[in-house]
Amino acid sequence: MINIVMADDHAIVREGMKQIVSEEDDIKVVGEANDAEELFEVLRKVDCDIVILDLNMPGKTGLDALKDMKVEFPELPVLILSMYDEDQYGIRSLKAGASGYLRKVSAPDDLVLAIRKIVSGGKYISPALAESLANNIGSGKVMQPHEHLSDREYEVLCKIASGKTADEIAHEISISIHTVYSYRNRIMDKMQLKSNVELTQYAIQNKLLD
Repeated sequence: MINIVMADDHAIVREGMKQIVSEEDDIKVVGEANDAEELFEVLRKVDCDIVILDLNMPGKTGLDALKDMKVEFPELPVLILSMYDEDQYGIRSLKAGASGYLRKVSAPDDLVLAIRKIVSGGKYISPALAESLANNIGSGKVMQPHEHLSDREYEVLCKIASGKTADEIAHEISISIHTVYSYRNRIMDKMQLKSNVELTQYAIQNKLLD
C-alpha cells in the first residue's frame, strides 16, 4: 500500500486528489494539511511513502516547507503539485529536493503515474519540465536576471509583479513589511531595475506570471 500525505490550503483540491487516488486499490491518503505547520504535525504522527505538496500555501511556502522536510525527513520523497508553470518553479523545486513536479491542470493519470514512479525510487519529470532542464543546462547558456534570485526573492518578485502590496505580501508569507522592502531592494539591485513598473514589465515579458 502506498500511503500519501497531501498539503494544500484548498480543501476542494485535496478532495479532488483523494477522489483520483481512491480509484487505485493500492494508494491511500493517510493525512492532510492546510499549511506547512500542520503538515509537519501530521508527518510526525503518521507513516507515509510520499508527500504531495502545494507551493502556494499560507504562512511558510511550499518551497520552504520542502527544504525543512529534507532536513527532518531526508528520505521522504515529495511531489510538488502546483498551479505554476514548470518554467516558474519546476527547476527550483527539483533543486530544493523535490522528486517530481506536476501542474494541477495535468491529467489524473499523470498524478497516479508520478506517485508510482517516485515511490519506486524514480523522479517524475514532465516533458515541459524536461525541456526547461535541457535549456537550463545547455552549453553556453546565459542565466537570466531572475535566475540569480533566491527562492524567497523570486517569490516576492512574482507577488509584486502580480500587483500585491507590501502589506499583502508580508501577510501572505509571514514576514514584516520592512523585510518585504528589503527583498524588493535586493531584487532591484540584482536585476538592475528601478521601479515596480519595470519589474512588472520584466515578469510579463519573461512569462513569470500565470
